[in-house]
Amino acid sequence: MLSYPVRLSPDDNDTVLVTAPDFPELTAFGEDEEDALWHAVDALEEAIAARMQTREDVPEPSRGRRRVALPTQTVLKVLLYQAMRRKRVRKAELARRLHWHAPQVDRLLDLRHASRLDQIDAAANALGLDLDIRVTERG
Repeated sequence: MLSYPVRLSPDDNDTVLVTAPDFPELTAFGEDEEDALWHAVDALEEAIAARMQTREDVPEPSRGRRRVALPTQTVLKVLLYQAMRRKRVRKAELARRLHWHAPQVDRLLDLRHASRLDQIDAAANALGLDLDIRVTERG
C-alpha cells in the first residue's frame, strides 16, 4: 500500500492543519487530529489527481512517522500511472495496446472513477507487469 507522511500542527483558529512533505501543494484542516487525517486522504488524492492530470511525477512516499494510507483502488491507479511514466507509455499508446477507446483509459486513471479490477489488471499486463496483491497482518 502507499502511505504518505503528513505533518499535523495546530492552526490559529482551533483547527488542525495537515501538510505533506511529498506534496507541498497539499493542505487540509480538521476539527481534531482524527478529522484532519480523514480530510488528508481526500486532499492527498486531489493532489495526486492534479499531478496525473498535468502529467507530472507522483513521488514515492518519503519517510515519516505520521502517515496517511491511500485507498486500495487509488494505490493501483497510482502504481499503473507511475509504471506508464517509467516505461514512457502515454495514454494513447496504452489504449492502442488494449484495443480500447481513449475515454476508457482516461476513466481507468481517474481516481474518482470506480474502475473494475480486471481492467486495471489488463492495463498492467499491457505494460508487461503483473499485479501482486497480498493481505498481511498489521504490526
